[in-house]
Amino acid sequence: MKYFHRTSVSPDDVIAQAAAFFGARLTPIEEEKRLRRFSGPIGHVTITVQAEGGHYTLVTAETNQPGESEVDKLVKRFLGVVHTLAEPSHVLRGAY
Repeated sequence: MKYFHRTSVSPDDVIAQAAAFFGARLTPIEEEKRLRRFSGPIGHVTITVQAEGGHYTLVTAETNQPGESEVDKLVKRFLGVVHTLAEPSHVLRGAY
């Protein structure tokens, strides 16, 4: 599955958040300036970021599993965390 999120959080902050969020749950397997890959028993995750439209960052999160798998729920939670970085008043809800 592939997920997209547009945010005002800087690319560096998103990548740092990805390393902290997924690094505690999955094994980092690749690290580049704008890309992080993680792997574990539940699947693989790739996070890429790119500056878009001046003040925005496009976050692409991709897994090797079908939708609603455990790793997909983890990716959705991560995108919610990124959203709270941009809007601290946002409340994370949901089972993921």
